[in-house]
Amino acid sequence: MRRVAWLLCCLATCAQAGVESGIIVQTSPLAGFQYHAGRAVFPLLAVGDRLSLHREPDNPYDPRAIRVEWRGAMLGYAPRVDNVDLARMMDRGALVEGRIVRLDRVRDPWKRILFEVLLVESGP
Repeated sequence: MRRVAWLLCCLATCAQAGVESGIIVQTSPLAGFQYHAGRAVFPLLAVGDRLSLHREPDNPYDPRAIRVEWRGAMLGYAPRVDNVDLARMMDRGALVEGRIVRLDRVRDPWKRILFEVLLVESGP
């Protein structure tokens, strides 16, 4: 709870200072890459690409699930072990987005995409 309040306070401070990039709240590997569109779109992805994050509270496997998409294509999910605070923030109305920070052509699907989550300004 204090962490969320602190992050929201920092976001307000950054917004007043004119910071546009947001606050990085976590960096995670992408979960489920091999089960969704990740393999098909991997050649099109680039470091720095924006990712949209969507809550799935009705997900039968994880009520805190956060779907990760690139240009409307589902890539996978934020890992279950990393989504508790993020889901809480999103449920309280925080605006977040993802950004690709690393792409690796390796066999292990958990190591192919590393993304960061940014808390962003809500706008005027």
